[in-house]
Amino acid sequence: MAQKYGGQFSPDASGKPKSGMTGRRPQRGRARSNLLFLAALPLLLTSFGAGPVEMATKLIAFGAMILGVWLTRAGLDAEEAFAARTIARRPAIPRKLFGAISLAAGVTLATFDGSLVGSIIYGIIAMALHLFTFGVDPMRDKVVEGVDEFQTDRVARAVDEAERHLKAMSDAIATTRDRVLMARVERFQSAARDMFRQVENDPRDLTAARKYLGVYLLGAKDAALKFADLFNKTGDQSAKEDFTALLDDLEVNFTAKTQTLLSNSRTDLDIEIDVLRDRLQREGIRLN
Repeated sequence: MAQKYGGQFSPDASGKPKSGMTGRRPQRGRARSNLLFLAALPLLLTSFGAGPVEMATKLIAFGAMILGVWLTRAGLDAEEAFAARTIARRPAIPRKLFGAISLAAGVTLATFDGSLVGSIIYGIIAMALHLFTFGVDPMRDKVVEGVDEFQTDRVARAVDEAERHLKAMSDAIATTRDRVLMARVERFQSAARDMFRQVENDPRDLTAARKYLGVYLLGAKDAALKFADLFNKTGDQSAKEDFTALLDDLEVNFTAKTQTLLSNSRTDLDIEIDVLRDRLQREGIRLN
């Protein structure tokens, strides 16, 4: 059956434009990391037919290089998520660094021809080129100036949990292979991430937004899982309409709440300015 295309910049079923990249950056280095797979492939192709020792060495080298590529890609994903957020904890595991080490070990084994020193030099060069190409992992937590560590950690934990709910939603809906529905979920997620950014910019908003980041997104995730299971079994179009209506309601509520948080922040700023003006006037300082 033909399927209507619904890409990242295409309209969804309602005809409204959407973008799933709000608050995110295009991932850097993904294409270059894919080339590392090609670099390791000759080891696999030439290992069979060789002697047992040479075959084992090449297969281990191939495995080490592929592990390095996998860790690098995971590190790029973690770095992308870190860069998209205002408040974030550094990745617990420096995946790109470990990827560079694993790649260096694979190159060292692949180039070993009786001279250990020469092979190690090749491995060091490979590691240096990897770090130059992909950089190092974020090593410091990202914080907002003037916000204490306790508040920063609370916001980071809440947004981490919310992002896990969004990912679970995406993974579930992806199993339906319905591009329009996947695009609709992305649009809702964009609205949700607008709230995440607002909470990160002003951690005082976390209390007001906690129900949205926790209870509502947990419910949305559970609904997505149940819908995907039902739709994959039955293709029930009425269930799809109900789920789409739920996303519409959620998006409207998340957008409205984000606007309320923004308005409250503006009100707080106006109050601070008025207080400062009154204080300066009491000090005899005239303002234009």
